[in-house]
Amino acid sequence: MTEADRAGEHVHATMRVVLVCATTVLMFGLALRPLLEQDYRHPGLAVLAFAVLAGVTGCCSRWVLRRRPLPAALALTGTLLVLAAALTATLAVAPDRRFQAPDWAYGLVGWHFLLLLLDRVRVLVTVLAVHVALSTALFLHAGVPDRAALGTAGTATFSAVTVQLAVVVITRVLCRGSREAAAVAEERDRLRTRMLAAEQWQKGRRDLFTGQLGAVLPLLAALADGVTDPRDEEAQRQCALRATQLRRLFAQNDEVPDPLVHEVAACVDVAERRGVDVSFAVSGAAVSVPVAVRQELTGPLVKALSAARLRARVSVLRTGKDVRIAVITDAHTVVAATSTASVEVEYGQYGEFQRLETRWRN
Repeated sequence: MTEADRAGEHVHATMRVVLVCATTVLMFGLALRPLLEQDYRHPGLAVLAFAVLAGVTGCCSRWVLRRRPLPAALALTGTLLVLAAALTATLAVAPDRRFQAPDWAYGLVGWHFLLLLLDRVRVLVTVLAVHVALSTALFLHAGVPDRAALGTAGTATFSAVTVQLAVVVITRVLCRGSREAAAVAEERDRLRTRMLAAEQWQKGRRDLFTGQLGAVLPLLAALADGVTDPRDEEAQRQCALRATQLRRLFAQNDEVPDPLVHEVAACVDVAERRGVDVSFAVSGAAVSVPVAVRQELTGPLVKALSAARLRARVSVLRTGKDVRIAVITDAHTVVAATSTASVEVEYGQYGEFQRLETRWRN
């Protein structure tokens, strides 16, 4: 459930609490007195209708006061009971006294319908229309009313229905406003999260660049000061290693469909520029690999290619279960690498060739 949906539920829950209070006040403050003082054709039916309406209100209060939505079964059963109570109360009133003080149930049951069906507006309007139609049919069935009776019926209907429909409109307006406000707040939080993530990513990239440059600068200083001989094989390997690391780092910032292969290709390109004959093969469809995992997958590859002298073979294999990068080089020195929590590393010397493989299980 989104924040907008929660905001709408909060409005409905609050309005139901208000409706429970209003319905209770109307029943015992306005309807009870006519029930006790007015004359009825069938007093027992009027009392029964009042008891049913009070029972429905009490049952709804169990959920409403805990700010929980009414179950569909309760809403359906309660609606049918209220309709039956309204019809029963109408039959208890003499035909010439309908829409007057003894007919207290006519306007009261609309508040029960609001309580039961506030979040089901179409059903609510339909039920209100059925209630008005049944009451009008019984009123007209008793005989042709005079103008005074028609005026009284119209006034009672207009005053009751308009107020109840106004509650529906107010609730919908409040729900819409709450949902829009919640959606705006949610979008603002989402943008703030993205900004924080972007700032964190930029900081991580800066730290990574700083670390790489920090490793390169001493080597450049040693070469510039003549401390390190550029003809030395170890110095050449260190230069190749730093160049490959920087090239891979630059490749990580490129927007490409297959970042992993792009980074591996960047490492291969640096090796080829040094004169190494590299055979590069890719198998399998592109797989989304996190940046941190890509660094762990390609880290040993960088070291292996930097140590290669004349030949190397690189392969990238993607399956539904794992991603593997294997490299075979003619390096004289053994390039050791250790496994991490995410990436497994295997390496070994086979004659004059060294094989190294990294694997990430996705």
